[in-house]
Amino acid sequence: QLQASGGGLVQAGDSLRLSCAASGRTFSVMGWFRQAPGMEREFVAARWRSGSLVYADSVKGRFTISRDSAKTTLYLQMNSLKPDDTAVYYCAADNRLILSSIRFASAYHYWGQGTELTVSS
Repeated sequence: QLQASGGGLVQAGDSLRLSCAASGRTFSVMGWFRQAPGMEREFVAARWRSGSLVYADSVKGRFTISRDSAKTTLYLQMNSLKPDDTAVYYCAADNRLILSSIRFASAYHYWGQGTELTVSS
């Protein structure tokens, strides 16, 4: 039900936008996680049902999460990319998640397949 796209190979300092299309339904909470090789999946950003946006400290000020007016596509605009941003990026969604769990991957029931980003130095 979630299809992520937009990854690729870029250079440090470049910008890129990821998309996550939700088919068949809308979700009140949607977010992005990433997983680097050999690392655990980590929270990147999320949009709460009220419209509030939550970011990991590592991306704050560089990444922006947004959703289209139809509520079917989630975006992650990534600026000033760094080699440390290299990972597979996953979109996630849920309708019953509570705010205190928004940063935890285990709290999301719906996941996209992931899109790979490589940032070269």
